[in-house]
Amino acid sequence: MNIRKALEKWNGKSVDDISRLYDLYRTDDAFVTIIIPLFKQPDCESGATWLLKRYLEDNKRIDDSSLDEVFKSLASLNHWQSKLHLLQCLSYFKISKANKRKLELFLRACLTSSNKFVRAWAYNGFYELAIQHPQYMEETKSFFEMAMRDEAPSVKARIRNIMKQGF
Repeated sequence: MNIRKALEKWNGKSVDDISRLYDLYRTDDAFVTIIIPLFKQPDCESGATWLLKRYLEDNKRIDDSSLDEVFKSLASLNHWQSKLHLLQCLSYFKISKANKRKLELFLRACLTSSNKFVRAWAYNGFYELAIQHPQYMEETKSFFEMAMRDEAPSVKARIRNIMKQGF
């Protein structure tokens, strides 16, 4: 069975099942280049982004051409879990000048998500963007101030964690 078929059969919930998929395929030299195109397949999107997140947790980085493909895929993500997975990956990404606008647009869209976890990690994404591209620093601080007044407690908690890092 190939990885696409395995992701299509995944129920979208079982961490044990997708962890087994990861363990089965992660040693393939082409693992990253195989899963990134699956972000654009609605039936694979959430699982494929989870696999990338897990890969980055283990390996800490991907090559620049794969990273460019991830940034190109941001606008086509539909599922909140897929968005969340990639937002949680941003600390592993070098955000090039060529990709910063794609990320900025994605983050702005995520700030208006109905899902509070996506919103929380979008604020974190602006932090990551501001760290690598300081022209976003003041706007990010303004976002944080507004969020600390208006956002859900879980979002505020994420922002407090960022502020503890000296932001």
